[in-house]
Amino acid sequence: MALGKTSARYGEQVPTPHYGQPRYRVIADELRERIESGTISPGTLLPTESVLTAEFRASRGTVRQAIAVLRDERLVATEHGRGTYATPRRNESGSDERSDTETRQREVAADPELAALFAVEVGTTLVEQQSATRTNGAVATVVRTYRLLHTKQ
Repeated sequence: MALGKTSARYGEQVPTPHYGQPRYRVIADELRERIESGTISPGTLLPTESVLTAEFRASRGTVRQAIAVLRDERLVATEHGRGTYATPRRNESGSDERSDTETRQREVAADPELAALFAVEVGTTLVEQQSATRTNGAVATVVRTYRLLHTKQ
């Protein structure tokens, strides 16, 4: 066994069962492999912390350290309220151009133009879906689509 963290209790390094590699690094390596192999494709959310803690039988803090390593390597990004997702790979020129798309949906009342397009009355409920794509943090495109709200599915 390799020596690991310094023990606060004993004041010396204690053995770890991870063959010289901290547990969070083992988890980061596994997640990195999944991202690089395409098992976790770009833009896909990683499993939640609770799922990862169960899968790797590790503490939440250990999982967070692993995700921090991947974030530092720019393999993942974390958005508050959304989660952590795999970032797009480098482009062919090797630059670090990074794009991500955020999509949200809401119900809106049809204005006169939309009402005419859908052949419905002004005020009819539509579902608006907006996708904003950012490249290196700057908004590159915004696409809005509309559909009729169907109450039966």
